[in-house]
Amino acid sequence: MPDRNDILWFKRQFAARIAAAVAGTPLSVDLVVAIACQETGFIWSTLRRRRLSVARILALCVGDTIDARPDGSGRPFPKHRADLLSHPQGEAMFAIARQALVDMAAHIPGYERSAANPDKFCRGYGLFQRDLQFFRSDPEYFLARRYARFDDTLAMCIAELKRGLRTLGLSNRKRLDDEALARVAIVYNTGRFRPERGLRQGHFDGQRYYGESVFAFLRLSKTVSIDDTPPALSPARPGEAIVPPPTPPTATGPFFRVDTRSTTLRLRSQPRRSTPPIANVIADLPDGHPVRAITGRPVQGFLEIETTLLGAHLRGFASTAFLVRDERIRGIPVTTPTPTPPKRGIVAAHLPPPVGRVVRRSAFADAHSLDEPDRPARSGGDAGTLRDALAAIVDWLACDAREHLRYQPREGATFCNVYAHDYCHLAGVYLPRVWWTQAALLRIARGERVPVRIGATVREMRSNDLCQWLRDFGPDFGWRRTGSATSLQREANQGAVAMIAAERKQNGRPGHLAMVVPETARLSARRDTAGNVVAPLQSQAGSVNLRRGTGIAEWWKDAKYSDAAFWLHA
Repeated sequence: MPDRNDILWFKRQFAARIAAAVAGTPLSVDLVVAIACQETGFIWSTLRRRRLSVARILALCVGDTIDARPDGSGRPFPKHRADLLSHPQGEAMFAIARQALVDMAAHIPGYERSAANPDKFCRGYGLFQRDLQFFRSDPEYFLARRYARFDDTLAMCIAELKRGLRTLGLSNRKRLDDEALARVAIVYNTGRFRPERGLRQGHFDGQRYYGESVFAFLRLSKTVSIDDTPPALSPARPGEAIVPPPTPPTATGPFFRVDTRSTTLRLRSQPRRSTPPIANVIADLPDGHPVRAITGRPVQGFLEIETTLLGAHLRGFASTAFLVRDERIRGIPVTTPTPTPPKRGIVAAHLPPPVGRVVRRSAFADAHSLDEPDRPARSGGDAGTLRDALAAIVDWLACDAREHLRYQPREGATFCNVYAHDYCHLAGVYLPRVWWTQAALLRIARGERVPVRIGATVREMRSNDLCQWLRDFGPDFGWRRTGSATSLQREANQGAVAMIAAERKQNGRPGHLAMVVPETARLSARRDTAGNVVAPLQSQAGSVNLRRGTGIAEWWKDAKYSDAAFWLHA
């Protein structure tokens, strides 16, 4: 499939004409590139490496073969060769369709058997794959081979995408975010969009749905620039996912600061207190935190505001009783995670491996990290490879396997912290199993070199400790918050490391950590009718160990937790 170099070639050939075609619409060049990657990328990326001319590449972008089996009830026209030949111009079209397959198969591996069958021919035509079912209403497009002309195949693509905009009620928008653009692509592929399925709809290739694949290509395309301007997204480092930077607030109302003095301020999704009290809570804002009003007009004692918190873009309603107008605020700073861990100062703490033994899943957990020789790792440079790597980590850790004593609850203790550390450790992301004591941090601040010694300079990290560590140190080690379970699941599906961290209210009682993992062909997150994720696909150890599952919807809103957050790492 296409990589960044292929997309660079594609943009150099066609980006200017695509930009002209989408002008005045909320569509983007990157969306059109993503559709080309999804529809025929496996063809044109191969052909351009073989140095074929652009004209020849365009002519060979055909596919989706049909054979002569007369069992195509329910399929659109033409179901098979006889169906096509029944059309008045069917003989001429079959000759073109058959030769198109033979010519393409001469260059693209995997089509040899299809080309050898004299009854097989192609259904899809052009970079953006216009289906042969439209032959009956527009035969000239196919007979004149207009699909091989870029401007003609682009025009058909843009017309269908505009239909998608109308179907979704998005035609009058000035711009769309990536998820909304992917929804338009799903309508392009299927003719409709079902919010409760998210991006998991459209053609399914055995691993990913059309919407998911287009979204991944859209992200990849945004890392490629053809001029001196920086790309919209930074390319990911090997073994990491493409994660967009935190979204800055865009509100234009007056600035306020949180003034609670004794507790955090609940940001709610509606201008009212809910029952139970935390049911509609989006986040807890710390005392002194800057926010900006949307309109500045209170509603039932609440003000709609926008802010950002440790990288999470937040918009909701806060009680006016705990907001103070502050004209000294000039902007809301956006926390951007550091891409690489610090090498000086407060650095990562690792307990040295034990002498003479291997730390295995089959032994009870201690403060050491796993070092079994066959452990998997996250690697690869595309979303699909990263997802597969994370899936392999989940299955290798197999926290639900009874023989893996490391994760099994015992004597009232549970080990979500150990499992979260192991998952992150194998994925190449730092989440401490041990961390510096307060005394050690003071010594480090004075410039001293401090050795790692359990019980003296470092201590074992429990779940509540890790919730606090993420707030205090997470951004220095690449972590940032995101604002919703929907965005958390979306980034996990792109191969990012994603986690829900909930801190226990009662002192001394354990909090909970759950990894959010990529959805699979068989297992999905649970979404409401609007498409919002209410129960991500999770992997966790705890009182019940779960290799993959959704568990209780919005469990993190349980009253026993004082704070909960969604955390991401590329």
